[in-house]
Amino acid sequence: MTITVVCDVLGEENNGQTIAAMNLIRFLKAQGHTVRVLCADQDKKELENYYIVPNYDFGKMLNAYVHRVGVTLAKPDTDVIKKAFVGADHVHIMTPLGLGIASVKIANEMNLPITAGFHMQAENLTSYFKVNKIKPINTLVYKYIYNHLYKFVGGIHYPTKFIRNTFESRIKTVTPGYVISNGVHSYVKKRDIEKPEELKDKIVILTTGRYAREKSQDTLINAVKYSKYKDRIQLILGGQGLKEKKYKKLAQKLPIAPIFKLFSRTDIIDVLNYCDFYVHPAEVELEGIACLEAIACGKLTIVSDSKGSATKDFAVDEKCIFSNRNPKDLARVIDYWIEHEKERKEYEQKYLKSSVTYSQDECMKKMEQMIFEVVDKKKKELESKKSIANQSENQ
Repeated sequence: MTITVVCDVLGEENNGQTIAAMNLIRFLKAQGHTVRVLCADQDKKELENYYIVPNYDFGKMLNAYVHRVGVTLAKPDTDVIKKAFVGADHVHIMTPLGLGIASVKIANEMNLPITAGFHMQAENLTSYFKVNKIKPINTLVYKYIYNHLYKFVGGIHYPTKFIRNTFESRIKTVTPGYVISNGVHSYVKKRDIEKPEELKDKIVILTTGRYAREKSQDTLINAVKYSKYKDRIQLILGGQGLKEKKYKKLAQKLPIAPIFKLFSRTDIIDVLNYCDFYVHPAEVELEGIACLEAIACGKLTIVSDSKGSATKDFAVDEKCIFSNRNPKDLARVIDYWIEHEKERKEYEQKYLKSSVTYSQDECMKKMEQMIFEVVDKKKKELESKKSIANQSENQ
């Protein structure tokens, strides 16, 4: 088949949406499909099967931030969208932003089968305006993206049951959903990697993700302040984002300065393997691939009990869960696992066994099957309409 993948957000593989898109694109190509990519990556203009729309202009300050984090944000162009769709057998839309919303309208006009991914929580948007705790506002966002995108597609890819339940409860509608994890790549696995020499006498705690309010890295930084072992803890915050300066200032009082760094995809797997354990403090998390990667490396993983995060479902039991945005409670959990090294090794094995559920190859096969089913459903729908029209003409 020829499949067009619509990407409002693309660029470097340093964010969940881009990683999910590129994993799907690579898999579909490996299966022999022709994959077209509709995006705003201007550096891909000369590449075969890439259809490039303009970038949004958000003004000097926001443009600089978007460039710094290595993503692009697409501005719809009807002519380019149509070129990407002519001759395609299927359209898959990654996110409910400007390009995705424009694309679903055009794809429907062309009678193309459509699926769409659910890779953005309402809270990812509302947290920037500090209104993410106001449920009616989040509900309005969910209703907007449903009415402008998701109600027009034949299948919705939900990375977790958590986000499907959240969305459907807000819009009061059952959707044609498929719950499929984005999965963990086969290169992400447990390896025997020694700590760098300068970290060998330290307790290394890792967290990864965009430095943002809803990711709650400040909770972890403050938790280390309360830990009985703060003089030994080396905190590593893998990522980048708008909160970097604030978090560095917050961390100035720690005995050991945290490491703030955006690691390459391969380097972060090395860090995962040599760290003592992993903490995912996010208050809002649709799936949490970083958390799944830590589990795949057999790391004891500590998560928040936030109602807005799917990662609490990955915890082996309550010993690995802390009260959301409560640094003292997180410090309690951290100190427990520092003091119970033998039990920690046992829990690492439990986590490692649970990781087999998230094989990326298996997850991508399910994505392909979803596309096949929606294409077949659309074909039958069009044949039925044609048959009804023919019967009307003959009467």
